Amino acid sequence: MANWLKRYDVIAVVLLFLLAIPAGRYEWFAAVEDQTLSLRHLVRGGHAFPDNILFVNTDEAFFEEYKSWPLRRSDIARIVANLRQLGAKVVGVDLLFDFPSSYGEDPGAAAMFRSAGNVVVVSQGVIEDEKLQDIRYPIPPILAVAGTGYSNIQSASGVIESMSRIRVYPNERGLRDGWPFSVQVLSKYLDAEPRLEGDRLMIGDLAVNLDRNNDLHIDFPLFPAGAGSYGEHHGMSALDVLDLRGKDPEELAELRALVEGRIVLLGDTSEVSHDYFETPIGTVYGVEIIGATIDTLQNGGPLRPAPIWLEVLIAALLAAGLLYTATIQSPGKRIATAAVEFFVWLAIAVALYAFAGSIVWMSYMMIAGTLGFLIINLRYYLQERDQKALIRDAFGQYLSPKVVNILVKDPTRLSLGGERKEMTAFFSDLAGFSTISEMLSPDDLVALLNEYLTSMCDIIAEYDGTVDKFEGDAIIAFWGAPLEQLNHAELGCLATIDMQRFMMGYRKQLQQRGQPPLNMRVGVNTGAMLVGNLGSRQRMDYTIIGDSVNLAARLEGANKQFGTRSMISQHTYAHVREIVEARELDRIRVVGKREAVTVYELVERKGYLTDQQKALFGLYEQGLVLYRGGEFRPALEVFQRALEIDERDGPSSTYLRRCEQYLITPPASNWDGVFELDSK
Repeated sequence: MANWLKRYDVIAVVLLFLLAIPAGRYEWFAAVEDQTLSLRHLVRGGHAFPDNILFVNTDEAFFEEYKSWPLRRSDIARIVANLRQLGAKVVGVDLLFDFPSSYGEDPGAAAMFRSAGNVVVVSQGVIEDEKLQDIRYPIPPILAVAGTGYSNIQSASGVIESMSRIRVYPNERGLRDGWPFSVQVLSKYLDAEPRLEGDRLMIGDLAVNLDRNNDLHIDFPLFPAGAGSYGEHHGMSALDVLDLRGKDPEELAELRALVEGRIVLLGDTSEVSHDYFETPIGTVYGVEIIGATIDTLQNGGPLRPAPIWLEVLIAALLAAGLLYTATIQSPGKRIATAAVEFFVWLAIAVALYAFAGSIVWMSYMMIAGTLGFLIINLRYYLQERDQKALIRDAFGQYLSPKVVNILVKDPTRLSLGGERKEMTAFFSDLAGFSTISEMLSPDDLVALLNEYLTSMCDIIAEYDGTVDKFEGDAIIAFWGAPLEQLNHAELGCLATIDMQRFMMGYRKQLQQRGQPPLNMRVGVNTGAMLVGNLGSRQRMDYTIIGDSVNLAARLEGANKQFGTRSMISQHTYAHVREIVEARELDRIRVVGKREAVTVYELVERKGYLTDQQKALFGLYEQGLVLYRGGEFRPALEVFQRALEIDERDGPSSTYLRRCEQYLITPPASNWDGVFELDSK
């Protein structure tokens, strides 16, 4: 525990999740959180828009026929009166009457409103310091004959306007009609006065859930199938009710069937009005947001933020899960475990919203978790880098004694420059170095690597090779310089075989000593490369560079694709085919190269194969021929038989998986059998 408390990544994870609690409670990143509502609302599925709400819209088609803009107040009043005549229980007018008409229409409009009755006109609330300070009411003639309510649909963020809630402000100043417009309309419909009781809004016997800020989270119904708005299925054009004169009884009966007993909302949905907003379900007209709000009120406010104790519990569980990943040494397992934890959390958060109407902080926990995971991995990366640097400092200057003797005899070789010649390059690396380094103390790690590197370098020296450098646990060596070695490919391959043979016995020794086993991967390539003293006058290295060198490095890493330990290129194999036992693996194309190269697994000296290996390789070659001929089903069966001989045979397992994949998803018609390596 004491060591854990000293780890900065552990401290950072705890602090991040502690910080996420006030961040979520006070909505520091409300813009991000609001974006998660769309996904959750989509999974929730929504519900059908209620039949007791009807929209009467003035859209582009209306104004094209109307031949004027905006809608005259006398005609607004006529539409309202006609709707009431058709049986609308209450009419909500989402159009402002905040200044006198230039045409002297206000007295006439007020008279029609008075005659119609049960009309609510929208007003504008003046909100300052999170309090309702005033209301910009409709002009006096309208206010005298109609109810009103302030417009108060809002976003939780000042950055991205995604309308998802309304706030019911306590009417501390005793303002007339000091309620949101949607609340006033529903109150008229229910013929009941609204009142606040704790964290609930009461409208008669209807109890509506609010959060701690008196916010109502709007539970938007989904749009009807194939529709882009509620009004397409639950609305009508204002033209239909602008003038009822001249309509026959059948038409009036149809209109009455649409309107009677309903809440009718009159609003402007024309493009020029710009009265549309982003919401969790997409772009919605302002009047339709009011309709969705009334629907949410009718349903008692089913969406509600989770209680703070649940948020704290979730933060603690997520932090504990993330801290568990900090104990995992393997990067792949660590990433996979964290991914599973995050996926489970997302599923729970979405499920709570979809099935329980509980809104938990999704983005805040994800931000804390993502940053925490990055810090955990940064620590592992820096730790591994420091350990590799320790190894480089300890062994980086090692050079073959033969090279030293040549330099003593010919000091001019210390000058900058080099020569291009055909040589054989050797790259090796230890699999799972990060995991091994975590299991040992620095002293034990250095001692183990000293022992390993010394043994490998002894074998390289035995075959007259030159150790170029160490890069962490990796060894770079070459044959063909500075001494002239015509059989450089043979020397490199025989050294590799002996090194892998040594490693088999060495792993048993390590196991007996209770130390982690070491598995070495090797890549060998022969070709033209530049060799010489490269660097500055203060510091030079006798080294090799070139594409052939890079290919040797790629082959070392390519072993991972085939489950092999030693891989040589076709260029090397051409030199040693009569000297070593090797089996063809594949034709591959490495990162950064267009040309494909045939690669082989280097197995043993010529004539040293066991009977089991001979049987295994015979079946493997049969399977490879069938695979390249596109006969994946027979090839799969042959590779299965090969694995019955040796279930750990990496190449057979690799081709078995490929055959299974191609049986499901056949390759393209122009498939040439070349395998693309997508990583170094």
